[in-house]
Amino acid sequence: MIAVNSKLPNAGTSIFPVMTGLANEYNAINLAQGFPDFPTSPQLISLVNEYMKKGMNQYAPTAGILPLRERIAEMTASLTGRTYSPDTEITITAGGTQAIYAAIEALIRDGDEVIIFEPAYDCYSPNIRVHGGIPRPIELTPPDYKINWDNVKKLISHKTRMIMINTPHNPTGTILSKDDIDELINITKDTDILILSDEVYEHIVFDGKEHHSMAKYPELAERSLIVSSFGKTFHTTGWRLGYLLGPAYLMAEIRKLQQFAIYTCITPIQYAIADFMANPNNYLEVKEMYQQKRNYFASLMKATRFNLLTVGGSYFQTAHYNKISNEGDYDFAVRITKEFGVATIPTSVFYTSGTDNKVIRFCFAKKEETLDRAIERLIKI
Repeated sequence: MIAVNSKLPNAGTSIFPVMTGLANEYNAINLAQGFPDFPTSPQLISLVNEYMKKGMNQYAPTAGILPLRERIAEMTASLTGRTYSPDTEITITAGGTQAIYAAIEALIRDGDEVIIFEPAYDCYSPNIRVHGGIPRPIELTPPDYKINWDNVKKLISHKTRMIMINTPHNPTGTILSKDDIDELINITKDTDILILSDEVYEHIVFDGKEHHSMAKYPELAERSLIVSSFGKTFHTTGWRLGYLLGPAYLMAEIRKLQQFAIYTCITPIQYAIADFMANPNNYLEVKEMYQQKRNYFASLMKATRFNLLTVGGSYFQTAHYNKISNEGDYDFAVRITKEFGVATIPTSVFYTSGTDNKVIRFCFAKKEETLDRAIERLIKI
């Protein structure tokens, strides 16, 4: 064997394929990995097929097709009040995860420090480290997972290059408040700190609450790259299509590298989504659909011994199991997959230090019959 100096020597397999693999092996209901088990819109499927038949099967521009970028600009302006240039400030990416990678790849250098809030989606820290950056995690704790901004201020130094935000939050389902936004504005004012805002669940916010996108606030928008995902909005996670919003001077750096990495994204799907977005109801109605699913799942869970935590957005529900077991959350999640046939995600894997709050994450982006069958098994625990 030829010696390889690994860039991520301590990285193992992500928790998502691990738990999905267990679910498949034990014929368990998969409430672990965040994907819907219901179909996407037949209209959208038809549009993709139509554009394939029309011959839209060759390379798109590196930034993505212009009609789709124009639709994104229109949607963003209507929802946030900020107008992004389709030409210079919007780039189509191969999903939200690749958008995060592209932003970090372009903007993080050796020794740059990046503040992240944990539990954090598991691609954040590896992406920072592989590009020479240093993750500086701040731990959030249940039941509300609120950010202590005094702790953030203590971590700020001349090495701080970026703060990563995730709202609505994966895995906890919490959302940033206006007070959080004010704190973020004050902390970054008169600094060179960039913000990478993961907003892939932007259309899934509950109970009449507001999604506080960085785009709504000029002081933040001028230093922010915003990530979103069509897979989350249109129930097409396997299509791997997302986008980045940001100031032209930052986007130019991302596009330089994008052309030599993925070059471009799948062409007929871009045209189909551009047409599909012409009807705003196709993304605006997602909120109500998922609120109904959240409420349905929460009502069913009352029959179990799990203690549900507050969910403000996303399609995830976190829950304490401390009335059931003293096991670590990883062992507990594996055991109930094998013994009771329901797969979940242990939240300790989203902490650098492996902090175990005895909390697991359920995905409720499922058909009602799937949730019904899951509850039949969960009430036996």
